[in-house]
Amino acid sequence: MAVHGTDPTVVLPPTGESDGDQASDLRSQISSLQSRIKELEQENKRLVTLISRCQCSSSKEENVVAPIVTTLSSSDSIGEEKVDNEVMSTTAYEAASHGKGNEENIFGLKLESRERPDPHVKTMKSCTKRYISLQIMYFGQRYYGFASEATAEPTVEAEIFKALERTRILVGNRKESNYYRCGRTDRGVSSTGQVISLFVRSNLKDNAGNTSTTESKQEIDYVRVLNRVLPRDIRVIGWSPVPTDFNARFSCLSREYKYMFWKGSFDTEKMKEGAERFVGEHDFRNFCKMDAANVRNYRRHITSFDIFYTNQRSNDDELWEMRIRGSAFLWHQVRCMVAVLFMIGQGFESPDIIDTLLDTNKIQRKPQYNMAPELPLILRSCQFKDVRFSCSSGANHALVEHLRNEYHSYVLQAAIFHEALDCLCSSEDGSAGFVRKKIRHVPLVLRQTEPSYEERLANLKIKAPS
Repeated sequence: MAVHGTDPTVVLPPTGESDGDQASDLRSQISSLQSRIKELEQENKRLVTLISRCQCSSSKEENVVAPIVTTLSSSDSIGEEKVDNEVMSTTAYEAASHGKGNEENIFGLKLESRERPDPHVKTMKSCTKRYISLQIMYFGQRYYGFASEATAEPTVEAEIFKALERTRILVGNRKESNYYRCGRTDRGVSSTGQVISLFVRSNLKDNAGNTSTTESKQEIDYVRVLNRVLPRDIRVIGWSPVPTDFNARFSCLSREYKYMFWKGSFDTEKMKEGAERFVGEHDFRNFCKMDAANVRNYRRHITSFDIFYTNQRSNDDELWEMRIRGSAFLWHQVRCMVAVLFMIGQGFESPDIIDTLLDTNKIQRKPQYNMAPELPLILRSCQFKDVRFSCSSGANHALVEHLRNEYHSYVLQAAIFHEALDCLCSSEDGSAGFVRKKIRHVPLVLRQTEPSYEERLANLKIKAPS
């Protein structure tokens, strides 16, 4: 059988090769096909008419004319469709699913009718929005820091915005969303409590962001929706409505960092003595990477600096941690403070070196020294007034299961490394006579120094503040 245009031509077998019943069946099939072709032509005309009266809401789709029908074949497209259902209102979702009263959604393309707009369907520009804060957890080993202004990719922030755009939770672009972050962590640094704030789509009708208990159940489950599309090493762990004058950076009351380390031969009592010298308000220009172009005030207030044993052991060594809390921190400040404490723990410096470096009248130029490694550093938490982060029970359960699976995966990797270590140790010959090379240490006060703050300003041709 061959069908051409609107007049199908059917090639029948020779009369002598078929009986009357076969001819009757073929005629019945021809009649059914002709009826189906007419139905398809009518449907095609209806779709063409509808397309001519509509325009795509996305600027990238404005010039699209064909094809009218798009087949979703990739798993990514299907995944995005499932995620998008989370942020659509119930009315809009039902209309898109059943095709009732919704001429704005055709085969996954959101269209805006020029003549008869459906008031139930929200476009990206007309949707209700609210200002919220998100609490973010991430493991920074494979990222070039948190901020997307980094010179290399990937960054944690860039991945978050990809997820916001993919789920269509982001309203407008980044600038229009009034976006702020609490802090900028360096390459390789992790966090269990980073906080950002921005405008997002909402299912609520109140643009002011006010919500009742009943309304909160109808709100978008931001944690669950975003975690479905974020990389495995980034997770949203909570969200909270905040007033529009909230700023994730400047509204933060305090930040807490944690630094993990193996005790080894460190004198932790001397390190604790040195850590106590940091507590209080001091000028930390000798304990940071100076950014003279953007930072004028290098005084910061450290409220607590504790060093303690975590009750975890491995290979006959103890895992310890430093926990530092302060109102704000300078660029690389924590890693610089830890580096000097490690020198004290090794016996290379006295705890008094802390007081010496904090006296910027005596030491006006920072001595050159390497910072502590970045991987053991964690931005543990950020504290705000009247901000309570929460997530649905379903989202929390999924998050706990995800972290347990990741933990078990890393435990297995650690077991493999431990097995390899056992093999090497059992095959060692004469290792008892091995002597570790002695580290040559130059006292900090005798080292070459970096340019002072005033010298940096002069190089930038910026007048120093009086």
